[in-house]
Amino acid sequence: QVQLVESGGGLVQAGGSLRLSCTASGRTFITYRMGWFRQAPGKEREFIAAISWNGGSTYYIDSVKGRFTISRDNAKNTGYLQMNTLKPEDTAVYYCAADWRAVITTPTYSYWGQGTQVTVSS
Repeated sequence: QVQLVESGGGLVQAGGSLRLSCTASGRTFITYRMGWFRQAPGKEREFIAAISWNGGSTYYIDSVKGRFTISRDNAKNTGYLQMNTLKPEDTAVYYCAADWRAVITTPTYSYWGQGTQVTVSS
């Protein structure tokens, strides 16, 4: 069993940066891939980035590639999403997730955090 807690959301102006953290409980987290999703008002949840259990492989959707960086520190049981050059269209609730399946492009995840709000003003 893995429990995930996100933090680091907030209000930022367009062009600014935020770093989201996802802290996990449970020793098995270090063997799980981790992903980040977001859901804007009135839209479906969107799978935006993922990282393998050891950090060796990453995945991004095109709209965040070059602006967002996913990383993890298994010694701290924590994953991160560094978000730079934020745009108003990045406004959403951001969720982290973890799963034992190995393929990082798979959007299926077993464990979810509660979400953290990111608001980007123009």
